[in-house]
Amino acid sequence: MAIKNMLGHTLDLLGESVVSGHYPPESVVPPETVLCKEFGVSRTVIREAVKSLVAKGLLSTGPKVGTRVLPADQWNWFDPDVVAWKSKMGLTREFLRDLQDLRRVIEPAAVRLAAERATAQDIQDIEAAYAGMKHAIEFGGDYVTHDLLFHQGLLRACHNRMVAQMSKAIGALLRTSFEITTTRPNGMALSLPLHRAVLDAVIARAPDAAEKAVLVLIDSVREDIETVLDSNQKLPSVSQPAVSLRAPRAVRAHSPRP
Repeated sequence: MAIKNMLGHTLDLLGESVVSGHYPPESVVPPETVLCKEFGVSRTVIREAVKSLVAKGLLSTGPKVGTRVLPADQWNWFDPDVVAWKSKMGLTREFLRDLQDLRRVIEPAAVRLAAERATAQDIQDIEAAYAGMKHAIEFGGDYVTHDLLFHQGLLRACHNRMVAQMSKAIGALLRTSFEITTTRPNGMALSLPLHRAVLDAVIARAPDAAEKAVLVLIDSVREDIETVLDSNQKLPSVSQPAVSLRAPRAVRAHSPRP
């Protein structure tokens, strides 16, 4: 295994150990020699992995105190790795509620700005993402990735550098809710016209209508999440590639056989 891949693999394992509670908050992480033996890697790899987890807010290091696990409220929840590890370990109702609250704070204001500032290229990119969602519903394919591109496109259309950076950071957070929506019967088909309403309002340069439309969309996703949580079914993981939709039965029936 190449050094780079070895580091990434070790980082995932160590990050998952922290997020899962294997190393509880405020506890001291075992010394390098122990971690080297546990993960089967060199001290250099362990040091780099620990350094990355410090940067992500999961660990702190200091002389005479060793390497300690920080409380979860200090972790960088905008980091895609942290979200992926949390997803793999099991999403909680609290985590998903925080996500929906964040969307309700950020997206309505962002969509208002997009309705005022979106360029022709912005509209074209968002239209392309919408077309990808529609195609996935009608003919099968990757709906979640296009859904993510749709929302990231709206955030970029604000033409605010801080919001643009946030669009990259919260990608894994957004994907979590999108993956859950795909587990609901007809969830995507019901969601599609809500996306269209947001896009149409942005194209019409109607900030009030755009804000109202995106709130309807966000609240519909909240309902999907609550329904899935109440059903106790297994939640999807964002650490795996997005699941592709199957083509509707009528489309498959008319497709030529290989």
